[in-house]
Formats: sequence, structure tokens, C-alpha cells
Amino acid sequence: MKRDTTVSQARELDEQDTLKKLRAEFYLQPDVIYMDGNSLGLLSKRAEQSLLSLLDSWKKHGIDGWMKGEQPWFYFSDRLSEMCAPLVGADKKEVMITGSTTSNLHQLVASFYHPKGARTKILADELNFPSDIYAISSQLSLHGYDPKEHMVLVKSNDGNTLNEADIIEAMKEDVALIVLPSVLYRSGQILNIKELTEAAHERNILIGFDLCHSIGSVPHELSDWDVDFAFWCNYKHLNGGPGAVGGLYVNQKHFGQKPGLAGWFGSDKEKQFDLSIQMTPASNAGAYQIGTPNILSAAPLYGSLEIFAEAGIDAIREKSLKLTDYMTLLIEEELSDYQFAIASPMEHERRGGHIYLVHEEAARICKALKEHQVIPDFRSPNGIRLAPVALYNSFLDVWKTVQILKKIMKEESYKKYENKREVIA
Repeated sequence: MKRDTTVSQARELDEQDTLKKLRAEFYLQPDVIYMDGNSLGLLSKRAEQSLLSLLDSWKKHGIDGWMKGEQPWFYFSDRLSEMCAPLVGADKKEVMITGSTTSNLHQLVASFYHPKGARTKILADELNFPSDIYAISSQLSLHGYDPKEHMVLVKSNDGNTLNEADIIEAMKEDVALIVLPSVLYRSGQILNIKELTEAAHERNILIGFDLCHSIGSVPHELSDWDVDFAFWCNYKHLNGGPGAVGGLYVNQKHFGQKPGLAGWFGSDKEKQFDLSIQMTPASNAGAYQIGTPNILSAAPLYGSLEIFAEAGIDAIREKSLKLTDYMTLLIEEELSDYQFAIASPMEHERRGGHIYLVHEEAARICKALKEHQVIPDFRSPNGIRLAPVALYNSFLDVWKTVQILKKIMKEESYKKYENKREVIA
């Protein structure tokens, strides 16, 4: 990319953008630049319509909506799973749209953590999103183990990234299970899932990944990489709406194993309404469902996944990298006088869908950006995440964001704010 910081270069890049027509699919507020799609994606018109369609089926059919209407509710999770499977590189039988990130993690740890003999520990990392650590800790406690002793946290050398060699070195003979992020939520670093999975399996350890910050932004090949399990939310890059139903993946080599947490929607669908007190689990990833699907929380995802099928994850990734490359260029050229440090990896194969800026005044700067109608994301203690999303952000959005940031720093307008986070950051 040319080191051109002019607005005409931004407009030229937008003209060349093969996904630019999809911007019109989303509800973008006038004069607002949304750079927080890695926390909550924007509403699309198709997601809105699929939600209204499911509401209409309830209005028209009542309880018969389970088997009637354009999208019968009884099979709706299966339909969404089929649509989502290409985004994680899996067979449709290996994916299930269900639960939430943390409830799915509980289910998967309960299903695949089998401490035996000296193998009692769960390996994770100190940079993972805290909810994952909380869930792993509680699962260890339920087995009677002290998390302080039985959860191994791989350390970061710089506070922002992890070294795969350090993770592999921590795969000792006392480790029974590994749970890692695919993309680190702060720095956006992509871990080498294939390398880590191979290393774990060489040591007879099962391994799973949290895809919350990669799904919808980065292509995956979970089945080809032989990953044992994965889980994710659908409200970030997948634009499924606040609190949208989550998703999970289970490698088909594990089919037939009883889920750790059983519930009636994990039943074989042909037998579920026999209402037998003896459960017959589904023969695919559906076995890992627990309760009745949250239909209205899953409904927007249908419309959103239609857009992903149309765009293609490879084209989305290509544009995402161009956007973050362009943002990096502008930050280096325009903000060099203002003590920002880019903590995201620069290599394409190691960088996810956002840029992580570190600055001692980060909390104040984020508040000033919001005053100027740019929506960033603050991460304690001193990080600013900026996520130009391929489906609805433009190169002009990126150019304007950096120019506004430069203006804020030059005028020191951030100093009127207190340098601490809000209740929700």
C-alpha cells in the first residue's frame, strides 16, 4: 500500500472495494463512525427482517410455530448451524448454534475434561478474556481441585501477545485439557491453531479454542486442523445482536460421547418428544445443546449469515487486512508525535480484525473520540481498540478516524475528561 495519507487515497481505495455495496445493508447513523464492531456488530436490514419474520410466525402460529412457518423453530438452530459451518471450516454436523459463550465453554469443559492420575490440570493463558478463566476455575472447583494449583496460565512476555513456543512448552504431562483464544481480545494477535493443535495431540491432550474475536473476521479450518472443540459468540463480527445466541463446534471424531451437561434439546430429534426419562443424545454436535433455543435471540443471525454467504469469508478477510493496514499506515504517519504504540502484530497471519493502540491517556482519549462521533473501545488499563469492519466500514471512515484522533491530541481536548473507564468500557 502506498504511503499516501491524503483523503483522495481513501476515496480511491473505496472505489476499488469489491464489498462496498454491502455497506448499504447496515444501519449506519448519520455522521457517526462506528469502530467497535469487535464488541457489538451493527444491525443489518436483513437481520432486522429475519427477526420480524420470526416474530410474525409467533403472531400467526402460536405454539404451532415450532413446526410451521417459513423457518420452523424446532429446526431453526440446525439451519443456522449449517449456515455458520463454512465460517469455521467444519461439516454442518459439527456445529451447533446454542447457548452463550460461557455456557458453551462450561458444557465443553464438562464434556472433555477427564482428570486421571497425574493429568489433572487445564492449560490456559493470562491474556484470555476473564469469563473463560472464571468458567475454567469453576469447573476445576467442581472436580475438587484448587484452580490456583490446577489451572496453568501461560505468561505473556510483553503484556499484549503470546508466544506459541511458550504455550507448547507448558503442555506438560500433568495437563488434561487446553483452552485458548484464537484471537487475543486486546491486541488482536492470531494464535497458530494448527501448530498448537498438532503439538497438543502429540502429547495426547485435547484442545479447544474461543473464537469470539475471530469468527466472521478470520477464516478457520477447524476440521482440517483436527481441533477437538471450539465455542464463540455471534454478536461481534457476525452482527447477531446484543446477547445473541452463541455457537459451538465439536469434532465429529468425538460424536457418541455423552455431553457433560445433559438437557432435553440435546436429544435425538426423532426421539425428543417421546419424553422418555432415558435420554437418547443426538448423534452430532446437537447433543451439546441443553435447553430450548432462544428463538428471538437467534433470529437476527439468519439475516446476518445470508450476508456472509454472499460476501464470502475470504473476501471479508482480504478487505479487513487492507483496512487495518491502512489504519496502521495513517497512525504511523499522522500520530507519530503523540506517544501512541501499536500493540497489534503487523504480520497478516498474526493479526485479527482490529488495531490495538496503547496510550497512557487511553480512557480520556476514548471519551473524546465519542464526543467527536467516533465509537472506539477502551480496554483497561491503557488500550484503545479500533475495529474497521469489512462489511460496513470504509477507508474514508478510517481516514476520518485518524484525522479526528490527531485533532484531539493536537488540541489536548481529551484533558477535560477523567482518565478512568465508565461502568461499561
